[in-house]
Amino acid sequence: MIAELGHYLLVLALAMAIVQAVVPLIGAARGDAALMAAGRGAAMAQMLSILGAFAALTVAFVQSDFSVLLVAANSHTAKPLLYKITGVWGNHEGSLLLWATILALYGGAVALFGRNLPPSLRARVLAVQGMIAIGFLLFMLLTSNPFDRLMPPPAEGRDLNPLLQDPGLAFHPPFLYLGYVGFSIAFAFAIAALIEGKVDAAWARWVRPWTLAAWVFLTIGIALGSWWAYYELGWGGWWFWDPVENASLMPWLAGTALLHSAIVVEKRDTLKSWTILLAILTFSLSLLGTFLVRSGVITSVHAFASDPTRGVFVLGFMCVVVGGGLTLYAWRAPTLKPGGLFAPVSRESGLVVNNLLLSALAATVLIGTLYPLFLDAFAGAKVTVGPPFFDATVVPLAVPLLIVAGMGPSLAWKRGDLGAVLQRLRFAMVAALLAAAAGFFVGGISVDGALGALGLMLGVWLVAASLADVAERIQIAKGAGTAWRRARNLPRAAWGTAVAHLGVGILVLGITGASIWQAEKTVTLAPGERAEIGGRVVEFRGVTQQPGPNYRSTMGDLRLMSGDGPGARAVAKLSPEIRFYPAQGTTTTEAAIRTNGIADVYVALAGAEPVDGRWSFRLYHNPLTPWIWGGALVMALGGMISLSDRRLRVGAPRRARTPQTTGSLPPAPAE
Repeated sequence: MIAELGHYLLVLALAMAIVQAVVPLIGAARGDAALMAAGRGAAMAQMLSILGAFAALTVAFVQSDFSVLLVAANSHTAKPLLYKITGVWGNHEGSLLLWATILALYGGAVALFGRNLPPSLRARVLAVQGMIAIGFLLFMLLTSNPFDRLMPPPAEGRDLNPLLQDPGLAFHPPFLYLGYVGFSIAFAFAIAALIEGKVDAAWARWVRPWTLAAWVFLTIGIALGSWWAYYELGWGGWWFWDPVENASLMPWLAGTALLHSAIVVEKRDTLKSWTILLAILTFSLSLLGTFLVRSGVITSVHAFASDPTRGVFVLGFMCVVVGGGLTLYAWRAPTLKPGGLFAPVSRESGLVVNNLLLSALAATVLIGTLYPLFLDAFAGAKVTVGPPFFDATVVPLAVPLLIVAGMGPSLAWKRGDLGAVLQRLRFAMVAALLAAAAGFFVGGISVDGALGALGLMLGVWLVAASLADVAERIQIAKGAGTAWRRARNLPRAAWGTAVAHLGVGILVLGITGASIWQAEKTVTLAPGERAEIGGRVVEFRGVTQQPGPNYRSTMGDLRLMSGDGPGARAVAKLSPEIRFYPAQGTTTTEAAIRTNGIADVYVALAGAEPVDGRWSFRLYHNPLTPWIWGGALVMALGGMISLSDRRLRVGAPRRARTPQTTGSLPPAPAE
């Protein structure tokens, strides 16, 4: 009965979504408070229904109920409990249910925590959320029902895709979807604002926390996916410009632009029309990612479905949402009054440049991702757009973006003084130039040396500029006492901005090291032999066969040595694996990675069988690579610090402090 209960709850959720989409919208048009309030109840009922359906499917997976088709196709009794649970969303139907569940959770959050929103705005936001939910619920019920029965049930399931049986992939999809779906709130706020014809600072304060939360989740989700690709696929890389990777990067770039644009709307009451457009486009790119993964138009380790019917449904739904949003924008945007003017050198101008470059980056990735698909569809030609194209087009746009990002927080609103900003950042500029010199010293006078110098310069520039901005805000030159008092009064949003920019700088340094100075080689070793990579020495001891819960492992035994001489000692054990999963007859690679926080020694078995008693290994030395994920986590931390600022929690006003009569300091400038 668990499957029937889950199916019934999905139908009930669809009914509640229809009520949520229609009733509050009518109430807002008529000014009827009772009808507008009905949207909150419908959103909560939809959320509880979908949560119940998700719980029902989870129970079916945990209990290995193979009478449910989805469980039989994606689970196995010998699979560890963690992967039984994560198997719920490790497939097309289950991932759609996860998407709809997160969408309902966001709608419920607006209903619960949006009480300080104007009733008409909240009603329209919930109505738009209900419309989106209708599309996804119909998609599931008509083409992708996760509760279809299989009779008679098999004695054993076919197991989950072995590539997904990994902790990184266990949590990657939920975080990614929390980001994707979170942008639906910004979209809903944009559509509601277009209907009302009103966008002001209050609207920006309401939309910013939802956008920021989605951005944080998407940042973590992308980082987890990149980390999984690094250690699971055995290729020594962290990003390959795969179309599905690009599908997550595009809304992240657009969402980053939206965050910065909303700041201008809040602070200066300008860029309103552009911010509305960005909100629409950001969620549209999230839907595009859904289409790419589920339409079958691409082949990727990340793709779920290849059923043309499903692809047509998603494409039609995307056209309705995107086309409807853009049509409404074209009709109503001219009615939005422009805001105040600002000088060419100002914080506003810096954020405009930021938006233009981020939008150009998103457009570049979009073109590189879709061009092969269009060429195949209309000309029948097969082409591949890979790293060479993206490296040649993304880097020239990223360079000025990072330069402006370092300067932007130090610029004043409305009218800035470029000379004063450069004076304030003089130590950051010196540090950046020294980093460039170090890059040439390491790489020499060559193309790699120049690219390495450029990457180090930009990364250090952003790190040093972020620290310099904080030092200036807290007036560290006036002594520890003054700096401490001002640091305590500095808004958390300002701290969050500095930490996030610091994380971007660390990320750039990691990308530079991994891209420019990676060393790799393939070697064949007999037990007792050694190999050198990047100045590090590994010694091969042998191979053992190890049983796993639902796989068999061929595990190498290597040692990272302190040197290559006879007196060298082992400093770490490296155990790369190749795992064979009998249920699906497939293998996976588990790399062994030893890091000291600055560089990784990376070893992967290149074959599951020896040749003439010798085993093949892929060896990599990856300088600064750990900083890629460290930087991403610091960026997400910066977003969470900003989100903890009361002023950014659904536009809540900051409580006034009791004035001090003596020894008071002027408040630190807000971000």
